[in-house]
Amino acid sequence: MRISLLELTSHPLPLLEGVPRTAQQIQEWIVPHLPEAEFEVARVVDGAPLPDLDDFDGVIVGGSECGVYDDAEWMRPLRTFLELCRDHRKPVFGICFGHQIMADIYGGRSEKAEVGNIVGARSFDFAGDSADAFVWHQDQVTRVPNSARVTGSAGHCPVGALDYDFPARSVQFHPEYRADHVRELLKRVREVLLTPEEANASLSTVDAATVSEDLAARQAVELFRGTYNPA
Repeated sequence: MRISLLELTSHPLPLLEGVPRTAQQIQEWIVPHLPEAEFEVARVVDGAPLPDLDDFDGVIVGGSECGVYDDAEWMRPLRTFLELCRDHRKPVFGICFGHQIMADIYGGRSEKAEVGNIVGARSFDFAGDSADAFVWHQDQVTRVPNSARVTGSAGHCPVGALDYDFPARSVQFHPEYRADHVRELLKRVREVLLTPEEANASLSTVDAATVSEDLAARQAVELFRGTYNPA
């Protein structure tokens, strides 16, 4: 099994010197649950090409500082790529920006949310079961595609997770994040991307949360092993 990890988050230096990149964190999250897979990182945000359909069995679309409405050079090819994945039934798992752009491409809509930037940890509801998750986003899915159903939600985020009627799933939160990583990010971007007050408030939610290291892993594994049954 070959899984392609799309790196869509830039890594500005020296701000993030020594901090692992998003694709690495995603791989560390999923490897214990999918040991039979081989992973290949495509650093699309750095100019690397998107993989050919014949070169992978599944793909994970990670987060990004961009919004679906931006005109980044790699955005249009990514849209075409994800359409091809759907048409050829290549399993796609989306995280944060991946969740948003999948919905936007597959018939829904994503945009800046009125609640603004949400950073730290929040509780999500999954069919009556509650779980904490790390979040960092200001955009959300605001219209659900006809091909999808909502499987997770939060008070600030009605469309927190989606299952599609083809091999695709996505989540708004970051299952790959760990508490120490989020704390380090909050420390580094304090007074750069967040005010001290915003950073302190976000840190308090991280300290109060209990986030499972296998959050959403079962959903991704089912998708890639072909045991996911679209509703």
